[in-house]
Amino acid sequence: MFMVKKIMEFVRSAGWHEFVLMLAAASFCVSLWAFVVISDERGEGNLHEMEMGWMRNLRSPENPATPLGPRWLVHGSLDITALGSNVVLSGVTVLVIIYLCLERWFASATFVIFAVGGGTALSFGLKRFFGIERPSVVPHLAEVSSLSYPSGHSMLSSVVYLTLAILLARALKRREVKFYVVSVALMLSFLIGLSRIYLGVHYPTDVLGGWAAGTAWAVLCWLLAYVLERRGKVEKEKGDKTLETAAR
Repeated sequence: MFMVKKIMEFVRSAGWHEFVLMLAAASFCVSLWAFVVISDERGEGNLHEMEMGWMRNLRSPENPATPLGPRWLVHGSLDITALGSNVVLSGVTVLVIIYLCLERWFASATFVIFAVGGGTALSFGLKRFFGIERPSVVPHLAEVSSLSYPSGHSMLSSVVYLTLAILLARALKRREVKFYVVSVALMLSFLIGLSRIYLGVHYPTDVLGGWAAGTAWAVLCWLLAYVLERRGKVEKEKGDKTLETAAR
């Protein structure tokens, strides 16, 4: 309670606008630090045996191809993991960009294109850089073809859903609703990452690394867009109210 009171006192003294910027900067630093630490541990293989044990514990001891839990959990995991697929994420992104262009919110559309496009390229580049193969400790329950670290589903779902949530939150007035929208985006990414582990296609560190990298990139894009606007480097489009209400 003491810490909460101190935080509320700080928010009132510094202002909500400054508090949001500081929170965003802190989120970026923590996410980037987490990715570096996880990547280091992943490269050294310190957690490999423990992770394999975790993944085996999610399967039947008699048959590793059979996951623990009711059948609906498997089907539900496949449905959830599909929310982080390239097809779904690309479709959602294109539909949002078209809507923003129809509303003549071109600055917001550019923000989405840069954030999602850059995040996709970064995900592909990181996978190639680390070059880690998929886990083979248990049979896969979903079809996969790319490299393992960081998890593309976890990273890109964080990038896409968090970017769109931030964009929507900017246009909303009530802070409780802003918080709800961003929380839903984080929860979606969280569930998608868990589904990848349950389906046996990723180690836990793959998912943690994807969450960290995706969150860091999404927040960095927002901070960059905000700084460029404040310095007048990016001209606001006529009728584009979304970026004008950033962090209010």
